[in-house]
Amino acid sequence: MEQQHVDFGFGCMRLPLFHPDDPVSFDYDKIEALFDAFLAQGFTYFDTAYTYHGYHGEEAVRKALVERYPRDRFRLATKLPLRDLKGKEDLERIFSEQLQNCGVTFFDCYLLHNMGTNVYEKCRQLEVFDFAVRKKAEGKIRKVGMSFHDMPALLDEILAQYGDKLDFLQLQVNYVDWTSQTSNPAAASRLPASIKSPSSSWSPARAARSSACPPKPRTCCARRARRPPTPLGRCALPPASRGWSASFPA
Repeated sequence: MEQQHVDFGFGCMRLPLFHPDDPVSFDYDKIEALFDAFLAQGFTYFDTAYTYHGYHGEEAVRKALVERYPRDRFRLATKLPLRDLKGKEDLERIFSEQLQNCGVTFFDCYLLHNMGTNVYEKCRQLEVFDFAVRKKAEGKIRKVGMSFHDMPALLDEILAQYGDKLDFLQLQVNYVDWTSQTSNPAAASRLPASIKSPSSSWSPARAARSSACPPKPRTCCARRARRPPTPLGRCALPPASRGWSASFPA
C-alpha cells in the first residue's frame, strides 16, 4: 500500500491582532514568531483565503511569510470565494487579486471555498471547476482542491461530476462530531481514485474543543449531548492558537 504523506497546516483564519474587534490590526511580531516556529519544526503548509480577516488575510500572509522567506521554503494555499462570485468575469479578477495580495506567481494549492448547496449550482453555471483546471494548466496552480461543508450526498454528486478535476479535498472532520451529518468521515471512504491526496481538517469552532480533549474522550463525547457547548473563551489554548489543524497534500 502506498504511504500517504501526513503534514500539519497553519490555518490563517485567526491571526493575532492588537484589537480583537479590528480584523486588520495585525500583530506582526506575534504572527512572524508563530510562522517562524512552525517552519522551524519542519512544517511548510500555510492556508489562507480571500475573505479572511475582512479580505486582508492574504496580505498579512504576504508580509509575514512571503516577503521573509524564499518561495521554496513554504507551500501556500488560498481559496476562491464562491459566495462572492456574480459572473464569470469575477473569476479572473479575484484570482489576479489573490496573486497580488499574496505576492506570488503561483499557488501550491487552490481551493474552491466552502462548497455547499448554496453555491453549487452557481459554480456549475460559471464553470468554476474548469476555470481552476485552466489555471493549473497555465502553471499558476499546482493542486486544485475544494473545501466542503455540506451533506455527504452532495459530496457524492459533486465528485461524480467533477472528481476528475480535483487533486484533493478539505473535509470537515473531527472526533467530537464523528457521526455528524455535515462532517461524516464515511464520505472520505467513498472518494474516487482520481482524488489521490484527500485532506481532512477540524472545523474552526470544534478545533479548540478537540485539541483540549480530556484523558477520557469517550466519556467526554458521551456526555456531550447533556452539556452546553464549551465557549471558546474557556479553551485551554491561547487565542493565537485557536484555529484548525489538518493533514494536507504533499
